Amino acid sequence: MSWGTELWDQFDNLEKHTQWGIDILEKYIKFVKERTEIELSYAKQLRNLSKKYQPKKNSKEEEEHRYTACKAFLSTLNEMNDYAGQHEVISENMTSQITVELARYVQELKQERKSHFHEGRKAQQHIETCWKQLESSKRRFERDCKEADRAQQYFEKMDADINVTKADVEKARQQAQIRHQMAEDSKADYSSILQKFNHEQREYYYSHIPTIFQKIQEMEERRIVRMGESMKTYAEVDRQVVPIIGKCLDGIVKAAESIDQKNDSQLVIEAYKSGFEPPGDIEFEDYTQPMKRTISENSLSNSREGKAELKFGGKSKGKLWPFIKKNKSPKQQKEPLSHRFNEFMTSKPKIHCFRSLKRGTQSFCFHKELMKRTIGKPTYAFEARDYVLSLKLGAAPEDFSNLPPEQRRKKLQQKVDELNKDIQKEMDQRDAITKMKDVYLKNPQMGDPASLDHKLTEVSQNIEKLRLEAQKFEAWLAEVEGRLPARSEQARRQSGMYDGQTAPPVSNCAQDRESSPDGSYTEEQSQESEVKVLATDFDDEFDDEEPLPAIGTCKALYTFDGQNEGTISVVEGETLYVIEEDKGDGWTRIRRSEDEEGYVPTSYVEVYLDKNAKGAKTYI
Repeated sequence: MSWGTELWDQFDNLEKHTQWGIDILEKYIKFVKERTEIELSYAKQLRNLSKKYQPKKNSKEEEEHRYTACKAFLSTLNEMNDYAGQHEVISENMTSQITVELARYVQELKQERKSHFHEGRKAQQHIETCWKQLESSKRRFERDCKEADRAQQYFEKMDADINVTKADVEKARQQAQIRHQMAEDSKADYSSILQKFNHEQREYYYSHIPTIFQKIQEMEERRIVRMGESMKTYAEVDRQVVPIIGKCLDGIVKAAESIDQKNDSQLVIEAYKSGFEPPGDIEFEDYTQPMKRTISENSLSNSREGKAELKFGGKSKGKLWPFIKKNKSPKQQKEPLSHRFNEFMTSKPKIHCFRSLKRGTQSFCFHKELMKRTIGKPTYAFEARDYVLSLKLGAAPEDFSNLPPEQRRKKLQQKVDELNKDIQKEMDQRDAITKMKDVYLKNPQMGDPASLDHKLTEVSQNIEKLRLEAQKFEAWLAEVEGRLPARSEQARRQSGMYDGQTAPPVSNCAQDRESSPDGSYTEEQSQESEVKVLATDFDDEFDDEEPLPAIGTCKALYTFDGQNEGTISVVEGETLYVIEEDKGDGWTRIRRSEDEEGYVPTSYVEVYLDKNAKGAKTYI
């Protein structure tokens, strides 16, 4: 099968076909080019999408990515970024391996095609020229033959005429001979040209044209093969990135499988746990007594007949827990407890207000258990005031005393860690400056050592300031950790705050909180003297408070050395009374005698609860 033998007379059609083949190849190149543009655009859009949903630095979104679901989403965004990169790789490979190569090949193909068809046209022109020469020789031979015949006929006529002179006859005879000779010459020339044309024609149809058409056929077949190879490359470029794309998708699946709902729930607890306890039961207030009554120990409502100096702004006797959302039902007319503190919250606590709180029929009797059930244990009215006021006004003291105990501890620990990092940076900078100074001392031509003294002094001062700041926050942290029994002994030893450290007394109020390590309040220095007097006078009113009833007994399994505030030491095998069960924080409150009680780790004792005892309940 050859175009030279089968299509020897289809020169024009072959020219059109080969041009069509080049157009098809250029169309395919355009298709691949548009595909690469789509891949680039898609990759760009994916990157922008991933960037759009990335958490912003120093924002709330960055804190939210502590949760496993958010971490999985962040991993998905990162994998999508890598996924977009693979589409960029597809675009780059298709451009370099297909578009550029085929564009160069098309230019070469056009030049080759032009050369082949130029040779074909040249051969056509040559054979046409030979044909014209043959036609011209043929016409000349025909003309000479006719002229020779006429000359012969004229000679014969002259020779037969007796009236014609001999000279005229001779002249006619010579003319006839000349014409015959010319005819013979034309015949020989025509024969020669005819042989030459036949030879050229055979060469043209059996040699030149087949050779040229064969080259064109090979060129066209190479074009087809090259186009097929490009299509394979097109598929291979996609196939090369499939494993990486599969890894990206596997990463997304792995991130989804790493989601731990229990861990997220625990993070919510750590983020929002206040360390306070739910309020206790409200005792019945008997209004049937005709005499002037004393306010119930667990009520915050005002007596209509009392003439107490302290008056709360709220009129409702409703909920005692100020942080529960109010029911919006139209039937509900009661206000939350925080509204009762409006007047009390917006004014500084005055000492004379608490000195007047004496037991009797003409004054209010505020029991510590009241505020303990309302805000947490143990606390006082001014602590409740500051805490609720901080919730309302968004106050943020330097020691984070406006926060609940657990949140305050976390904030202080975070602040200490940040200060330690800053100290380390400054120390590294000081070391670098010191080394540079040593270099200057050894090589004075490199610089003046004295020029670094100012910078070295400045860095040392910064380190000292940061250390003082860190010590201040560490002291606050030690105070908070000394009151929080939820942290195990091992955790305290790891934090470096457990052995040999005692929380610095900020006020008498803090010292009075030895009955529980849950306290979270640290009064500012401007209120220290006022708080001391307040706490002393306030505690004098409750010296005769009845101790909490025992709800069971316990036996010490191990010896525990209670060195921290709010804890109590026990000896292995010792039997004690349980007055407060473990509420899920790992500590149990026990009593050895009426004057000696405190917290011990629950794992150190074996508890035997009296199910009939009041308050005996299990906390999960």
